[in-house]
Amino acid sequence: MTDSLGKLILRITLGVLILLHGINKVITGVDPIAGALGEAGLPSALAYLVYIGEVLAPLLLILGLWARIGATLIAINMVVAILLVHPGELGQLTQNGGWALELQGMFLFAAIALALTGPGRFAVAYD
Repeated sequence: MTDSLGKLILRITLGVLILLHGINKVITGVDPIAGALGEAGLPSALAYLVYIGEVLAPLLLILGLWARIGATLIAINMVVAILLVHPGELGQLTQNGGWALELQGMFLFAAIALALTGPGRFAVAYD
């Protein structure tokens, strides 16, 4: 029971926090991502995939419906974000001694943990 409650808390927390980024992109568009992709020599149309990683995937997590797939999509989204937007910060620390990418790292590894463990009992589709 407590294991499933912990998974529920992790699913909802990660889902809501990533979804907020997705809502922002729905409102403001994906032009900055398209530009970064273009600079990296990749098709700018790939920017629209962020809606899968930051809107659809978090909704799957929150509901616990295909949560492992949702978590995997979020993990992929975070790897792409780190490599595309933050590659220079991978080995950097902040002025306070924390990792410069601690938020992105927390999102990435929480998503990996959920992809490995599944949604728990409090889900639409318990695995």
